Amino acid sequence: MTTRPLPFGSPLEAYDRQAVELLAGHRAGDPQAIEIFHQTHPRFLDAAVTWLPRQLSNDEIRDAALTIDDARLSVARGFSFRDWDALSTLVAEADGSPVHAFESAVEAVITGDQAALETLLRRDPGLVKARSTRVTCHDPAVHGATLLHYIGANGVESYRQLSPPNAVAVATMLLTAGAAPDALAGMYGGQCATLSLLVSSSPPAAAGVQVPLVHLLLDHGADLNGAGNSTSWTSPLMTALVFGFKDAAAALVARGAAVTQLEAAAGLGRTADAAALLPSATTLSRHRALALAAQLGHVDVLQLVLGAGEDPNRLNPDGFHSHATPLHHAAAAGHLGAVRLLVESGARLDRKDDLWQSTPLGWAEHSGQKVVAAYLTETGRTREC
Repeated sequence: MTTRPLPFGSPLEAYDRQAVELLAGHRAGDPQAIEIFHQTHPRFLDAAVTWLPRQLSNDEIRDAALTIDDARLSVARGFSFRDWDALSTLVAEADGSPVHAFESAVEAVITGDQAALETLLRRDPGLVKARSTRVTCHDPAVHGATLLHYIGANGVESYRQLSPPNAVAVATMLLTAGAAPDALAGMYGGQCATLSLLVSSSPPAAAGVQVPLVHLLLDHGADLNGAGNSTSWTSPLMTALVFGFKDAAAALVARGAAVTQLEAAAGLGRTADAAALLPSATTLSRHRALALAAQLGHVDVLQLVLGAGEDPNRLNPDGFHSHATPLHHAAAAGHLGAVRLLVESGARLDRKDDLWQSTPLGWAEHSGQKVVAAYLTETGRTREC
């Protein structure tokens, strides 16, 4: 009843069995089946933010008239395909076809199967520059990722965003075989290179390979300042900071990334640099600096920017998680000092974010930040009195 990953090379019948089980679960009122439909079927997703489930009750989804075609669509979406036809087309690729060979190589990359990858590259050296032909439910539909992009574990199909412990060795194989470190792929509405994807990705960080991979890509000529045309995903340094990967950001600075903007200094917690850059900073830079200082818990920089007149109740700027305020992000990250300073500076406790319609307290509770949640709860009671 789940869109659980299937072994590579599974026949279409295996996916169809999942669809049959999913539909049966929905008709039986199974909560897991209802949740899968809620998370994957376009009927239950926001029209503008196409990955965001609409605020619907389980009863509304359970009472919806759904067919086997709806279940097949949800299964396909669970594997990041645009629809059942896109899934069927790829599954039908015969062993020995270029598409099958590329997909086999992807499996070797994400599972760390060096022996299989070596065999595939020896058999077809051109695979290292080949691109995915999958038709996905993302923007753009065909991301055209190379094997190296899968090392970033970001922007590709969600169930394949994996980082094996030997990811550095796998990436070395690809780069030595001729993979282009700054090759671009279509992700998140723009063109992105592996480095920017890598420094904003959780799986490599959790596996302890993110920083070594940063150095490896730079050693092989990746652009330190970023390749691509996505306004939100071009600068690796700013991307790492926006997504909270401090170690990756520090590695980029150590390799020469310039800290010439107020927001970069704020994200890195460089108070002296921030103080020097603040007087000449643009309005946008100040707004970005406020967002990053709050999210990353740099209280001294946050105090500096707030003291310069920045409004703690504005939503963050575009490209900096603009659906919420600095207080939301500080609360979710568990930065009690930043939360206290924002609240003392007039940040509203009742302000809701634009996606989930939740308060900073709700964000803290959802993230398991009990100390921050307790502080916000007590502060809310005090204000009511």
